[in-house]
Amino acid sequence: MKILALSGSLRAASENTRLLRAMARLAPAGMEVVVYPGLGELPLFNPDIEFPNPPAVAALREAINAADAVVIASPEYAHGVSAVIKNALDWMVGNESFVNKPVALLNAAPRATHAYHALRETVTMMSANMVDTACITLAQPITGLNEDEILQHPSHSAELVAMLGVLASHRV
Repeated sequence: MKILALSGSLRAASENTRLLRAMARLAPAGMEVVVYPGLGELPLFNPDIEFPNPPAVAALREAINAADAVVIASPEYAHGVSAVIKNALDWMVGNESFVNKPVALLNAAPRATHAYHALRETVTMMSANMVDTACITLAQPITGLNEDEILQHPSHSAELVAMLGVLASHRV
């Protein structure tokens, strides 16, 4: 099973990206979690250049299509999703890459509820198969934890492993 992980942050020290990388390291045998590296390469969404898709957009669409499921982790900025993830999703509205695709949301910040709900609404509108039982909000922030510390944290690692297990049962 292949899971595509999308981080809504471009920061080098992004908590969301760090959390997704830790999740990738926890993937059991037979499962691959790929943290997508190219969201920063996407041009701003513009319907005038949508057809044919710019190369970075086509690459993202192909990565989503090739995945059995998608996990999205995004920070919250001013009660909204990051421009990075919103732009990526806007590019995908015009195609069917998310239709029936199992999707789970990973919320690294317990107080970031506005972005979480907005992201959920957007992905649901795109006809994704929102896997509610795989969506998690960490009970404790990971601020200051590196990848190894996330992996060694009993509740964080257990939540990530459980998320992967639920997604495995929702393979398309």
